[in-house]
Amino acid sequence: MVEKMNAMLDRLLVDPDRQMPLPFPAAERYAREVMEWARDLPPSGMKVRRDVAYGPNPLQRYNVFAPPGARGAPVLVFWHGGGWTNGYREYVSFMAPHVVRMGCILVAPSYRLAPQHPFPAAIDDALAALQHLTGHIGQCGGAADRIYLAGHSAGGHLAALTALRSAALEMAGVSPARIRGCLPISGIMDLHHPAPEPDSLEERVYKLVLSWRDQDATLSPLYWTAGNRIPFVLTCGASDSERVVRSNQRMSALLAAQPGASQFHIAAGLDHFGTHTALRQATAPWYGFLAKLLDGEPG
Repeated sequence: MVEKMNAMLDRLLVDPDRQMPLPFPAAERYAREVMEWARDLPPSGMKVRRDVAYGPNPLQRYNVFAPPGARGAPVLVFWHGGGWTNGYREYVSFMAPHVVRMGCILVAPSYRLAPQHPFPAAIDDALAALQHLTGHIGQCGGAADRIYLAGHSAGGHLAALTALRSAALEMAGVSPARIRGCLPISGIMDLHHPAPEPDSLEERVYKLVLSWRDQDATLSPLYWTAGNRIPFVLTCGASDSERVVRSNQRMSALLAAQPGASQFHIAAGLDHFGTHTALRQATAPWYGFLAKLLDGEPG
């Protein structure tokens, strides 16, 4: 199993043509680092199921990391980042030992990527993954009514948007009451930009990710905060991009006016990728935020 996993990681690392070129060197360094960390998972201490299909596309798959003998365990669904054009569910693997030691099941989905599959494909996949998960996670010892949503960067956007759109959840066959909390990390909460600079990341969203320009509002989490009752813990880095910090600040202000509890944390000294790679340490504060939600506290 270890040899098979390493061979798969080797193929992904040396096959850049499978996805869009990464937009800048820091993104490439991050991707290589977290993919290499996926090799370092301990061979014991958790039960692992890989490539669980929730749809016909090869990207409609998720990995499951569960405590041995789990029964009725809470479930953390964590979506990878990559600007909705790149990324693999293996980006999340390094978190598994820490999450499992908390008595929680970690689910790492992948999803269809732009530009081959522009929005709303990734969002539809997030809902489809949850629909499949609620019907099958009991086989891994998970509780289908104790689900927590999270993700990094683009994955944080997917987690937040999925949590906030209760009508879409219901249409997908997932009761919003099953979602007990949402903890997006460095999520892009507002896709709108009035005049994106040429070749900027903001322009990349309009050119590659959206199906039409006006989707920037309807698919931005901060426009869906009204009436929210799901506990939220927003996190971004002090050295994160201006776009991410500003959208999380606005999102926090909007969530604070809703019935659900919410918190906003800025991680000192961390940039956009550091907010995720910091989770390689079990002492990272984000795990404390998760632990409080698992215990029924607001964050």
